[in-house]
Amino acid sequence: MATAVIAPDPKKLPRPGRGGFQAHGLTEEEARVRAIAEIVNSMVELSRKNQTVDLNAIKSAACRKYGLARAPKLVEMIAALPESDRESLLPKLRAKPVRTASGIAVVAVMSKPHRCPHIATTGNICVYCPGGPDSDFEYSTQSYTGYEPTSMRAIRARYNPYVQARSRIDQLKRLGHSVDKVEFILMGGTFMSLPADYRDYFIRNLHDALSGHTSANVEEAVAYSEHSAVKCIGMTIE
Repeated sequence: MATAVIAPDPKKLPRPGRGGFQAHGLTEEEARVRAIAEIVNSMVELSRKNQTVDLNAIKSAACRKYGLARAPKLVEMIAALPESDRESLLPKLRAKPVRTASGIAVVAVMSKPHRCPHIATTGNICVYCPGGPDSDFEYSTQSYTGYEPTSMRAIRARYNPYVQARSRIDQLKRLGHSVDKVEFILMGGTFMSLPADYRDYFIRNLHDALSGHTSANVEEAVAYSEHSAVKCIGMTIE
């Protein structure tokens, strides 16, 4: 008597492990490149047919096929978009579109750690200020622990204002955001108590990060940034 063999539903097959890409005779990096190409091609095909582009489903299918342990990053997929379809597909890949929904990219930067004047006059630290030179988080600014995203970016940049601003703007651009207009948020809580020459240096370098020019003073930096492709439309000091 013949035994019927029921083929398993391919949709219910477990996701391949690290051997998945090896089964295709590929290295993990080659498999990732192919997966990105397939994801982008599927998006282009669906978009041209005016069909719904389900990015999560497309990514899951490509990762399952090649057994990728990590899904491709949005930056990698954005870089692979063809110019002919970039305008229509970029909104589907843009990370957190609400960040620039108003047309303005908010760029948070942080001044160097500095002891709060309140400590010098009273000898006490406010309970709601966890950081600062006298705290367990001595490499953080007064109002932060150093583990916030902006704090970590500032620490990596060694609190250099130019590096902080330029790297964040470039990051937002790679994620598909418009950075024509920028509003700076100066975090840290003690900026206005820092020496005047440091404050001038910090503001000057923020404007220079927009224009790419090396200025001698704040007035020159503002004059150049007013004519740059990325313009500062506002600045808030914490």
